[in-house]
This record gives sequence, C-alpha cells and structure tokens, in this order.
Amino acid sequence: MQPIPYFGEKFEGKWIVEPKIDGWRLQIIRYPDGKLELWGRRLEKNPNWTDKLQNIARLAEKITIPSLKGKFEPKLREQITRTFKPSTLGDEMAYSVEIKGVKYFLIGDKVQTPEDFAKQIESRFEGKFEKAWQEAVEHCRKYDEGILKSQRYFYEMVYKPYRDQLAQQWTAFSKR
Repeated sequence: MQPIPYFGEKFEGKWIVEPKIDGWRLQIIRYPDGKLELWGRRLEKNPNWTDKLQNIARLAEKITIPSLKGKFEPKLREQITRTFKPSTLGDEMAYSVEIKGVKYFLIGDKVQTPEDFAKQIESRFEGKFEKAWQEAVEHCRKYDEGILKSQRYFYEMVYKPYRDQLAQQWTAFSKR
C-alpha cells in the first residue's frame, strides 16, 4: 500500500491516490522548553515547516503549553521535558517522552504508563485480557501491514466492521 503523496512526491508504477482536498495537516508543537515547531505529516520526510511558515509560527507563539500532569521529582520532570518529541505511530503522529530509557506516549498532557493501561483497559476484562488480546492479534494478522499502520484504514476495514461482535465476545469473557 502506498502512502498518501507528500508535497510534489512522484510515484513509480500505477497507484490509486486519494487527494486531500480539504487542506493540509499541520501540527504546532511547543516543547516544554518554549521552542516552537510546525510539522506536517510523514515524519520520515522530515516535514518541519517552521522556517517556511514564519507567519504561522509567529501567531503560534501566543499558544501556551499545558502543564504536565502527574507528580514527578524535579530530576525526572527535567528528563521528561528534555526528551519530549513527536513520534510516529503508523501514519499518525503522537507525542512521546523517554523515562529511564523507555519511550512513553502522552495523551493530552499526561504520560501514559503501563499502570494506566492496566487501570483503563485491562481491568475491563476482569482477568481475561490476555485471551481477548490474542484474539485481537489473530484478527489483525488477516490484514496487510499498510492497512494496520493507517489509522483511517485500520478503523474502516479492521475495527469498525467487527467492533460490535468483538464487544459482545469480550463482554462475555469478563462475565465467565
């Protein structure tokens, strides 16, 4: 599966491409140290548009970064601030930090830890999470890697057609 073309990118061979006619995606990133950058999608192409879009960058200077939630020792808070950066998840961008050599992602201004996952996700399965996880992995193995790495295609082709069925099955797991 070929990704959506990046500005002016040429493809070899035959491809079906869906144009994005409602504009281009741009993410404004203000790092905890105050530095501001403007990023497009496709991080592997290094789409940092800060220098080319100075008028937007000047307007974005007025945006303030939310404070980081959670109680952190000053040394750990400094490490989180220093390692804050955009990362890719398939064809999407997310913020991440590094704590003691491990990458963690942020949702809003909260670092997501394994404990958060256990509390927010695993606990819903009442001890049957591993079984549900294995079933989800088997379901995903039926699909091309390009579909799995695209948020849109994953949602439309993998998740949406089966969500109600899986919800019923996984609800039944927790009741056994």
